[in-house]
Amino acid sequence: MLIIKRHNTDPYFNLATEEYILKNFEEDSFMLWRNAPCIIVGKHQNTLAEINADYVKQNNIPVVRRLSGGGAVFHDLGNLNFTFIKTGAKESLIDFRRYTEPILEVLQMMGIDARFEGRNDLTIEGRKFSGNAEHIWKNKVLHHGTLLFSSHMPDLADALNADPLKFQDKAVKSVRSRVTNISEHLKSPMDVMQFATLIQDHIITKYPDAQTLELSDSDHDQINQLVRNKYNSWEWNFGYSPNYNFRKVFRTERSGTLEFDLDVDNGIIRSIKIFGDYFNRYDTEEIESVLNGVPHNEVEILKILEPFNIEDYFSGLTLKELIAGMF
Repeated sequence: MLIIKRHNTDPYFNLATEEYILKNFEEDSFMLWRNAPCIIVGKHQNTLAEINADYVKQNNIPVVRRLSGGGAVFHDLGNLNFTFIKTGAKESLIDFRRYTEPILEVLQMMGIDARFEGRNDLTIEGRKFSGNAEHIWKNKVLHHGTLLFSSHMPDLADALNADPLKFQDKAVKSVRSRVTNISEHLKSPMDVMQFATLIQDHIITKYPDAQTLELSDSDHDQINQLVRNKYNSWEWNFGYSPNYNFRKVFRTERSGTLEFDLDVDNGIIRSIKIFGDYFNRYDTEEIESVLNGVPHNEVEILKILEPFNIEDYFSGLTLKELIAGMF
């Protein structure tokens, strides 16, 4: 068992690291790592339906898709993540209890009555502190989980507070749970890194063949290439989302009420209709037409619409307000 030391807190790099190790290391591996504030969405989710887009934009929060399924989660430096990567027979690879057992053992040794509940959660007094997910690749499993230790709960709630009325799709939706921080249940205070040391020491005891490893410069180069090609790309984090319908209604004093209805396929706008009681000089179907085939992405939409004088099509409306109506 390799215990791979992780120091980077960049979410793009950290998600890429998991895939790199899964596909390039033969040895079974264990890792503890943290992300700076970010949202991590499940592989099969509609990203825009899971996040509070305005909050994310205002606070410059990265949004990254992971390899595994399950729901969206908020990470910050008060959240500790753990990863097991193991080789085995395919029929025995999916085993949430097996990979969460070492975490429960540490907490129980600390006098905390932590339990495995439901499909993939760890709880204390019925409140969730850990969600877990798994991804199978060939004859290997990547199991990873969150450990809320001292996360800032208001940020967690605000970042994931999406409007369910905006979207109709077949993507997997996250279930919001009552959550708790491990730090609230400690008998004596410690910080998240001290907690990480306890877990690592327990893994070394549990796996007598355990060896620690630092990633090489070559490893870092290849991980960074994976970041550039995949994990920091709009195509993976947003475009990979399932097909969905998006609807939003809003009102401004100068332009009146507008309704936006979009059909989006693999992140690309396939049709858009804009309704409302606005006034216009030119036919707004021209705006709708140029947006067909454009990624549902603020930057790409801005490129297409910048040459237009938006007030000619929507009296009293700015380009910024028009684009905001599509998210």
